[in-house]
Amino acid sequence: MQKTTRHQHQRNRPSALKRLPLTAAIYLAMGGFAMAQTAPAPAPAPEDQAKEKTATLDAVTVTAQKRTENLQKVPISIQVLGSQKLEEMNVTSFDDYAKLLPAVSFDRGEGGGSVPYMRGVASGENNNHSGPQPSVGVYLDEQPVTTIGGLLDVHIYDIERVEALAGPQGTLYGASSQAGTLRIITKKPDASGFAAGYSLGVNTVSDGGVGSLAEGFINLPLSETAAIRVVGWDRRDAGYIDNVPGSRTYIGWDTLSDGEGTIDNSAVAEKDYNDVHVTGARASLQLDLGENWTVTPQIMSQKKTADGNFAMDPDIGDLQIRKFFPESFEDKFTQVALTVQGKIGNFDLTYAYTHLDRDTESESDYSDYSYWYDAYYHDYYTSQDLPNYFGEYFRDDNGNYINPSQKTLSKGGFGKTSHEIRISSPQENRFRFVAGYFWQKQTNKILENYVTHGDLSTDVAVTYWDNSLWLTNQFRQDRDEAWFGEASFDITDKLTATAGVRFFKYTNSLKGFYGFGPNSIGSSGEKQCFSAERFQGGPCLNLDTEVSKKDHLGRVNLTYQINDTKMVYVTWSEGFRPGGVNRLRVPGVGGTYEPDFLTNYEFGWKTSWADNRLTFNGAIFREEWDKMQFSFIPPFQNGLTVIRNAGAAEIRGLEMDLNWAATYNFTLTGGVAFYDSKLTEDFCGFNDASGQPATVCIPGVPDPNNPKNEGQGPAAPKGTRLPVSAKFKGNVTGRYHFDLGGMDAYVQGALLHEGSREAYLEAADVAIYGGLAGYTLLDLSAGIKKNNWSLDVYVKNATDERAELGRYSQCDVCAVSTFDPAYPNGQKYLITNTPRMFGIRFSQEF
Repeated sequence: MQKTTRHQHQRNRPSALKRLPLTAAIYLAMGGFAMAQTAPAPAPAPEDQAKEKTATLDAVTVTAQKRTENLQKVPISIQVLGSQKLEEMNVTSFDDYAKLLPAVSFDRGEGGGSVPYMRGVASGENNNHSGPQPSVGVYLDEQPVTTIGGLLDVHIYDIERVEALAGPQGTLYGASSQAGTLRIITKKPDASGFAAGYSLGVNTVSDGGVGSLAEGFINLPLSETAAIRVVGWDRRDAGYIDNVPGSRTYIGWDTLSDGEGTIDNSAVAEKDYNDVHVTGARASLQLDLGENWTVTPQIMSQKKTADGNFAMDPDIGDLQIRKFFPESFEDKFTQVALTVQGKIGNFDLTYAYTHLDRDTESESDYSDYSYWYDAYYHDYYTSQDLPNYFGEYFRDDNGNYINPSQKTLSKGGFGKTSHEIRISSPQENRFRFVAGYFWQKQTNKILENYVTHGDLSTDVAVTYWDNSLWLTNQFRQDRDEAWFGEASFDITDKLTATAGVRFFKYTNSLKGFYGFGPNSIGSSGEKQCFSAERFQGGPCLNLDTEVSKKDHLGRVNLTYQINDTKMVYVTWSEGFRPGGVNRLRVPGVGGTYEPDFLTNYEFGWKTSWADNRLTFNGAIFREEWDKMQFSFIPPFQNGLTVIRNAGAAEIRGLEMDLNWAATYNFTLTGGVAFYDSKLTEDFCGFNDASGQPATVCIPGVPDPNNPKNEGQGPAAPKGTRLPVSAKFKGNVTGRYHFDLGGMDAYVQGALLHEGSREAYLEAADVAIYGGLAGYTLLDLSAGIKKNNWSLDVYVKNATDERAELGRYSQCDVCAVSTFDPAYPNGQKYLITNTPRMFGIRFSQEF
């Protein structure tokens, strides 16, 4: 029984840094990345047209190193989307800004949620609630909002900038900033004056429905030293997946119940049924306490509800699927934060506190599992002349056969509390430092109930849980604390050395119940209970494990400032993810897993040219991934996710971004990333006799010390390309401002490309699911502005491209069975992007 959809999350192919035609186009166009650099001022008023105007790029301020700095002076590969760029590109969600960041790739799940990855550091893990922590840290201002199992998708409005810090950020940001960090920086209250604005929009999706958007903010000074800023939004994303009518017959149930084994989906069939509704608000207060101290409390709340499924079934048709029971997802969170900033003498002191509560609830159709296993058992037992079917397990208390279809009812209660206090010396000093202490606790109440649609026998159902064939009822707790610091010393007026270290400790635990009832299929569940304790309402306890570890990591950097506008740097840095607990423990499979580490060797440059009309930044790097955590479903283990330290991998890459104010009216911006990521050891798929990941697995040669190795060879051999990330990802944007009847006008085009990827790491999965094809998207927009109002029209995905974002099935048998002639290669789903979208937006500011 697959309890966390085996291929619920998708991945993606070896790498030799081959150039695509678009690469050359971007290179020749000198398309710098559409980062934080703002476009030049709008077209001049008629009375000023005779005057010569100078094209230039504005300076960009970032806080990536926990202090305010000019982007061009920071020796880190940073991609930044400023507030103006976010507006210009009609960004409202993670998917919108991720496609603009070459270093960022992501997985999109069947429920519409996304998981970010950076620099190709991805193994294809399925992001199970009991799985490893993320490899990319996400921050909202000073506060970490990284969550296990999926991104906290903050609506993007009234945002100062989005910073993407590529590469390990372990010393300053710690656990889960292993491959990089995403930072969403909100606009702060301003006591200097009143400001307000709103935006209203409507859009329509090809082959889909109609969406809408309403946003607004107000900045209200309360005094000369205090102000409040309130932001609100209501977004409706149109559906575009059709749940088409149909039926299916369970061969075992049909036989055992005298022809009553057919179901249909007439009650839930619907066109454009995967619509999304997002509502939320954010309020912050800024209070200046004298000249040196500022207190900023903030509260934010958002609710997202989604119906349907975001995948399509290619065997049925384009943007079509057939589901037999209702599907929905609700994700709501509230975050409260407090930031205190001040001075003690010449030293800056910062304290940041946050508490996040996130509640999720979903209902999913899981009937594929029962349908395909029903066929599998029928074929198997018939071939053995045994009168048995999968349907034998699905009876009521009177012995009558019932509908074996299942649905999953899931609830998650995620909480995160963190404290950070740090002190930094004056930046103008020849020797300067940042040092601090960080403490964090994450908790997760996990409930997944696999319920039959008939009245399941109480002998088979999980005790105390009616009609429950399988129950996961657990409590996960991840705690970590760290002391960290970085110090810089100007060796000369041009050469600076920086060194950083982080000493950390984590303690992670998992407790509760998972599995079947007392007389059901398999051995997992109540048959494994070692305590009668009814933890969180479960029938008993069959899991209670904790792991703890202390360690440290570091960073060393040398920066050479060639002149005021050009610098180069070299960096050695480390990042990590904590280890944790496996639910499943059988020989060669389970137990606990160790932390994995990423070591980065990087050479980079930051340059400005032509009187700041052009910036060209980049980095060349090699990263070594040791003891990489890999989560997967081992065969014949009840579909339970197992996390193993799978060995080692290497990622080589090149990232570049360029901004060019070609004229006062025209800017060309873009960015590219090239990655070659592959295993440097065999991934055998089992542990050796000592419990460590085996790296010797010769085909045809069984290991007498380990029954899991039957001589089948590596699950993924050395040289296998890591999934999810493409060899090449890039974008180029051109924007032209001009005068139109006394109004400021513009036209804009953006071309975005991502190359082909593998969906999974293991060779067997790649053989079943294949790869994900590359895709190219074209976004177009135009608008006018006069005084305080503006009108924009846009087309996203103008060519109506079907981007392949992932593939999955509900079980192994589902993916390969040939029982149903309608699915000659098994039933597999494809997750794609939103089709062509036309939109119009009216905005006004006061």
